[in-house]
Amino acid sequence: MTPRYHFNRLELAGSLGDLGTLLPLGLGMILTNGLDPSGVFWSVGLMYIFTGLYYGVPTPVQPMKVIGAYAIATSMTSGQVQASVLLMAVVLLLLGATGIVGVLGRAIPRVVVRGIQLATGILLMKSGLTLVLGTAPLQRLYGAAEPFLALEHLIGMPIGWLIGAGAFTLTLFFLNSRRFPAGLIVIAAGLAIGFLAGRHTGWDDLRWGFHLPGLFPLGHPVKVDFTFALLALVLPQLPMTVGNAVIADADLAERYFGADAHKTTHRALCLSMGLANLACYLFGGMPLCHGAGGLAAHYRFGARTAGSNLIIGVLIVAAALFFGRHIVTLVHLLPFSVLGVLLLFAGSQLALSISDLQTRRDLFVIFVMLGLTLAANLGVGFVVGLGVALFFKHSRVSI
Repeated sequence: MTPRYHFNRLELAGSLGDLGTLLPLGLGMILTNGLDPSGVFWSVGLMYIFTGLYYGVPTPVQPMKVIGAYAIATSMTSGQVQASVLLMAVVLLLLGATGIVGVLGRAIPRVVVRGIQLATGILLMKSGLTLVLGTAPLQRLYGAAEPFLALEHLIGMPIGWLIGAGAFTLTLFFLNSRRFPAGLIVIAAGLAIGFLAGRHTGWDDLRWGFHLPGLFPLGHPVKVDFTFALLALVLPQLPMTVGNAVIADADLAERYFGADAHKTTHRALCLSMGLANLACYLFGGMPLCHGAGGLAAHYRFGARTAGSNLIIGVLIVAAALFFGRHIVTLVHLLPFSVLGVLLLFAGSQLALSISDLQTRRDLFVIFVMLGLTLAANLGVGFVVGLGVALFFKHSRVSI
């Protein structure tokens, strides 16, 4: 068996691999929905540490994408978001404690899991490209592709395009390097650009201190918030969480780590997400989950042990402890285009999970799921793909 914890540059690089998902959605929900910055990062950091200690293999921590994207796009109130956090916690704890999620996991064909992984991977690649091109929702919110850099254009081209091209080239060049891990090189280069060419917005207010998370900093949602959150946020999010953050995540963990991932079960993933969202409700954070895309990101950039979880968890908790609400100022050092490149490579790693499929019927199922996901959402793709896969399983129809 592989040692549970290594602490080296590869694990450090791997620990940073999923920042392209975490930071844009986290910042968007802080700015648009009024979530507490300290609570958001305390929740994420503590969940990384807890999951690393329990699972013993790299385990991703991500925002719930359906809830996050819709909440940002429609400028929902903090009460509505917090209601969704508490409802998701209750639902996930029930699914895990009753064992229902295990039954679902065993009943879903492997091809549907691969379809989820392909669709999620393509969505991550698409999100990465929008960050590089400057068209992501958070960038539109700021009104600029790279709002925290002093330059918008260089040699007649948008600065984000040039940074993205450079980060892409660096990642390709160092992708398989153990001495100079690609994730570490790209993040370091991005921070250097942010430090040297940034506007340094908010730096005058940056002070060291000790900032513990507050309890219920946003207050409590009212009854109407729970009704709205159930219909608009929780029900659309649930299929994606079960499909991607539980079933596809457990499958990918076994594929990457074999027997070392024996604790990464459907039931355990459900319960840890439920407990994490209870903490998020307590601290005023955002809804959190695991996810196959996050796991692919950590693995692609070098994470092989739970040491990566402890590294990123301690870094985030330390930043939240010392800087409190001003942690957002530090996050602004990383250009969005660098985060986009991380997402692009993470998505490609996950999409390549379909390489073990061979039959035309299997390929038909996953491409149907991909098409529906791009046209509607992953929940629709998951449900329809499951129906098509079961139809093929019990019929003699050929493609």
